[in-house]
Amino acid sequence: MSMSHSLIAELDEAIQSGSSDKRIVTLRRVTDLLLNHAHQYGPEQIELFDDVLLRMIGHIETRVLAELGERLAPVANAPVGIIRHLANHDEITVAGPVLKGSQRLSPPDLVQIASVKSQDHLLAISQRAEIDETVTDVLVDRGNSEVARNVAVNAGARFSQTGFATLVKRAEHDDELAELAGQRADMPPQLFAQLLAKATATVKAKMASLRPEAADEVARTLDKVTRELQAQCPGRDYGEALGRMKLLQADGKLDESIILESAKASQFEETAAALSLLCSAPIELIDQLMQSNRVDALLIPCKAGGLGWPAAKAVIRLTPAQGATSEAAFETAKKDYANLSLAAAQRILRFWQARSNVTKPPSMRS
Repeated sequence: MSMSHSLIAELDEAIQSGSSDKRIVTLRRVTDLLLNHAHQYGPEQIELFDDVLLRMIGHIETRVLAELGERLAPVANAPVGIIRHLANHDEITVAGPVLKGSQRLSPPDLVQIASVKSQDHLLAISQRAEIDETVTDVLVDRGNSEVARNVAVNAGARFSQTGFATLVKRAEHDDELAELAGQRADMPPQLFAQLLAKATATVKAKMASLRPEAADEVARTLDKVTRELQAQCPGRDYGEALGRMKLLQADGKLDESIILESAKASQFEETAAALSLLCSAPIELIDQLMQSNRVDALLIPCKAGGLGWPAAKAVIRLTPAQGATSEAAFETAKKDYANLSLAAAQRILRFWQARSNVTKPPSMRS
C-alpha cells in the first residue's frame, strides 16, 4: 500500500497554489489514507507520510492542526515527526490530544515539553495512561496545584524517590494533595510517615479510612495530636452546663440549634456540654479541643455530632482558634468539613477517646 502518484501531484499543486481550502482538503485526504491503512504500513511508508504531513502543516491554520492531532493521537504507529511537532505547538488545542494520548511520544520527548511549555501542556501530560518517573519528576516540580493533584491520583504514573519527596513537600500546604498522595500504595513508608506528620487532623482521618493497612502509622501521628491537645489550657467547670444539657437531651430537645444558640451567645460551657452529648465524647476531650488553636481538630467532634457548617463555624468562633482564623481559612475549613465523612469523624473521635490519658478533674464531673 503506497501513496498514489495522483495524490502526490495533488499535494504539490496544493502547496504551490497558496489556496488554503485546497491545502486543507488535501491534508485530510492524506490523513484519511494514513488512518484507513495504518496497520498495513511499514516503517518506510510511515516515514513517507511523515515527510508529506510535515511539508503541509506549515501552511495550515490552527483549527485544522487541532483536528489533525485528534485524529492521529490514537494511532499506535503514527508518524513520529508530525506527532512531536504537534505536541510542541504553543496552542493547547493542537498539542493537548497528542500529549494526552499518543504512544509515539517518548519519556525524553515529554520531559523536554514539560520543562518548557505551559501549565496546560503539563496538565495534558498528567492525564496520560502511563507516565514515566522522569516525567513525573518534572510535573510535580514545575506543575501547578491542578497538575500535581492529577499526577498524584493517576494510577499509571510512576514516581521516583525524588518525585515522591517533592509531592510530599508540596502536600504540606495543600490538604487535597495530601489526601490524594496518601492514597498511593506505592509511596515509600518513610515518606508516607512524613506526609502524615504534616497533615491536618481531617486529612489524617480520611487516610485512616482509605488506607487501613496504614492504621499503625496513622495511630502514631494521631497520638502526637492527642498529646498536643492534652497540653492545652486547664479545664473549666462543666457540671451545671452538663446538667442542663442532659435535661434537654432527655426531653428530645438537644440538637444543633442549641449549640448554634449557645455559641452565638458566647456560652462556652453550654456549647461544649451540648457538643459533648451530641457526639458522645467525654467533656474532657471536648474541653481540650475547644481550648486549642487547632481548627482542623475541632472539626472532628462537630462532624461526629452531625452539625451543619453554620453551627460548626459558630463553635470555632467561640474558641481561641477564632483569633488566628482568617475568612480565607474559614473557607478552607468549610471545604474540609464538607469532604469529611461522618464515619471518618466518628472513627477518629473514638481513637482519641481510647488514647486519652487525661485524669478527670473533680470540677468536671457531672
